[in-house]
Amino acid sequence: MIKRFFFYAFLLLIVYCPLQSFSQSKHNPALLAFPIVAPKTEQALQDLIYKMTVEEKAGQMTQAERESVTVDDVREYRLGSILSGGGSGPRDRTPKGWTAMYDAYQKQALSTRLKIPVMYGIDAVHGHNTLPGATIFPHNIGLGATRNPQLVEKICRITALEVAATGLNWTFSPCIAVPRDIRWGRTYEGFGATPELQSMFAPAAVRGYQTPCFRRIAACAKHFIGDGGTLYGTGSEAGHLLDRGDTKITEEQLRAIHLPGYHEAIRAGALTVMASFNSWNGVPMHAQKYLLTDVLKKELGFNGFVVSDWQGVDRVVVGNYRASLKASINAGVDMVMEPKKWKQTVALLVDLMNKGEITMERADDAVRRILRVKYAINLFDNPYSDWTHFDTIGCTTHRAVAREAVRQSIVLLKNSNHALPLDKKGKTYVVAGSHANDAGLQCGGWTLRWQGVIGLVPGATTIYDGIRRLAVNNTVIWAHNDSVIKNADAAIIVAGEQPYAEWEGDKKAEDLSLDIVSRKLIADYHEAGVKVITILISGRPLIVTREIELSDAFLAAWLPGSEGGGVADVLFGDYKPTGKLGHAWPASADRIPLNKGDGKKPLFEYGFGLSY
Repeated sequence: MIKRFFFYAFLLLIVYCPLQSFSQSKHNPALLAFPIVAPKTEQALQDLIYKMTVEEKAGQMTQAERESVTVDDVREYRLGSILSGGGSGPRDRTPKGWTAMYDAYQKQALSTRLKIPVMYGIDAVHGHNTLPGATIFPHNIGLGATRNPQLVEKICRITALEVAATGLNWTFSPCIAVPRDIRWGRTYEGFGATPELQSMFAPAAVRGYQTPCFRRIAACAKHFIGDGGTLYGTGSEAGHLLDRGDTKITEEQLRAIHLPGYHEAIRAGALTVMASFNSWNGVPMHAQKYLLTDVLKKELGFNGFVVSDWQGVDRVVVGNYRASLKASINAGVDMVMEPKKWKQTVALLVDLMNKGEITMERADDAVRRILRVKYAINLFDNPYSDWTHFDTIGCTTHRAVAREAVRQSIVLLKNSNHALPLDKKGKTYVVAGSHANDAGLQCGGWTLRWQGVIGLVPGATTIYDGIRRLAVNNTVIWAHNDSVIKNADAAIIVAGEQPYAEWEGDKKAEDLSLDIVSRKLIADYHEAGVKVITILISGRPLIVTREIELSDAFLAAWLPGSEGGGVADVLFGDYKPTGKLGHAWPASADRIPLNKGDGKKPLFEYGFGLSY
């Protein structure tokens, strides 16, 4: 009886636990933990590749955006993957609509000669953020402030559950950039400005996303490599300051600052890696064979596949897509994210392979890696969606975790004369400011749409609503206009940045300050003798030295997501603030960029954070 028990226990472990195989790299023999099935699967992959035509291989190496591809296209071109770009989704945005769309694509993929299922990717970067009603978590800059990788692993596991519930099986996350200049519009996508934070959180995120559940999704470590180190003013497009620019540093600096997070993500079993838009010392990353092949695949032992960024291949040889495609594939890109001209991509890949400009050995390696990931997420055996898990999306349990993340992410920068926590009864509080009662503003970019939204986010609780629900024994006044209410015990002013994503968020240093209306609101309440509690909603530190001086308490709440009640929990003392800065905070615009150890004096040091 005992022997039988252990036998079945062993079988359960095989079924429910991700298996690991370790690549023997001459540089670091035990670096990789790639969750994949037994060696016989590698033989199955080889057998499948042997049967494939050049056209079928080219299809597997191509990813198209859903708006430009029909279900018949999937069958005709044997596409390897489809994605939803920022905000792109089916006409019916309900979970049922998403699963119906996904299953329609999958049905056609499985009707092909070799019946290879299609992967579907989406930017679920702080929850399943394109889906109305999903749980929206704080962006990574806030999660980095928690210094709690266990919480991040739980968050990513929840995100995976909500993504999988709609049938999808691949998230373009985590972003493990190391943002070195807060003028960069993607600063909030990184966990903080040091390699230590990326090394702390990257493996936790990967483990969370790829935890087996009723179906498994693939994580994507991005953007390899150096995207957070671009120099001001080197963007290749007019008006872009940092995004998609050039990272001009030595290899020693690249390895010390930007590589450690990838070490840890790969050790944790990251199934895919996305190549970055930026260049390194003038060479576009999509053409960096040394970094993509020699370092990532050989040295680090990465056995998954590399996907290009959105039209990232186009940037290699400007004006010559064929040459760009050839250079990228030969450098180590395995799948080409080409949202619109994907038919041209398939045709050119076929031509390049037929003419030997991309060797069959290289093409087979790319296809093997793609198929390996599809096997790793059990896509061959479990290709279709499961409609029985819709009730997990935005459920109370998930929102409770998101609210906890908000509490832990808040950094208390100032608290004069014990201004916080606020009393829960017998007081009059006025709540004001542009961001106090707007869920879209508090969620930021990559929420429902690429650049985010202003206004309603289905299922979200605004910061004002959170305060009103928690302070039921107080008088809470919502200030609809900018006039000062002088008889209040405290004014809770919530202000910050408008939503943005990527290069739309690139700013000049002198523009990293609050709008004039918010500045005046803080000053007016201060001059009226009302206690001022300022909550900053932003994707990076801003130049708010004067506003901090005029406030009795000042909190950095970052981009907290859908659960504004977590901010109220901290204001009223249900949770003592524990967040720590992941960036040194500049006192003035002329001190940007500012990083730990660069000799510039910050207003607040990296790691700063008060409590009660």
